[in-house]
Amino acid sequence: MSATSDRTRIAILGDGRMGELIAALAPAAGCEVVALLGPAQTASGLTRDALGNAQVAIEFTVPSAAATLVRACAKAGVPVVSGTTGWDAERAAVEAYVRASEGALLWSPNFSIGVHLFKRVVAEAARQLARADAGFDLHLVETHHARKLDAPSGTARALADAAGAAAGKPVPITSVRTGHVPGTHELVFDAPFEQVRLVHEARDRRVFAAGALAAARWLAGRRGVFTLDDFLGGHAP
Repeated sequence: MSATSDRTRIAILGDGRMGELIAALAPAAGCEVVALLGPAQTASGLTRDALGNAQVAIEFTVPSAAATLVRACAKAGVPVVSGTTGWDAERAAVEAYVRASEGALLWSPNFSIGVHLFKRVVAEAARQLARADAGFDLHLVETHHARKLDAPSGTARALADAAGAAAGKPVPITSVRTGHVPGTHELVFDAPFEQVRLVHEARDRRVFAAGALAAARWLAGRRGVFTLDDFLGGHAP
């Protein structure tokens, strides 16, 4: 399909399941895929030409590759949406590099709009129950498919951090890896005589691809380091 004036040219870094889903949903999301690059194509480095003169890149690879690829995109002058988790130790340095390069990065552990708003709900529930002083303990249980590399997930850590900050105490996390589950996160508030449970369940991995494509269209032409809060025009809890 030929590009049109309102169609965003995207390069996809990662030719696994998420890369394929992003490519499949791109036309309906107003995007044109100009490059789909797997490990063999990115191993020797990235240039603007290799990225197909994209307006923005979407990166879903592995933790060991994410930092290098984001830096390469910034060096090439291509904004990048990153959904890879498990490289937290490197992210602050990479974000500093992106800013110094006058590039653009939007990273999120989860591109489901629903789970992002769910984090706000979780934080408010934790805040209210802590104020009630009714003896609620908090625990987060996250379940993902057996092939997910990091445990706990980036989303689980973000939810636990939000709830813990609101409640004023750390929230333990239990991680389950089984089958083909796209992603389920359950926050349990347990008191001696009652229990409150908040659950977000992703039913299809396409929800992450759709969110990443929407974020990519928003990021094209911008400079700086952003989160989904910036994209949605809201504020973190």
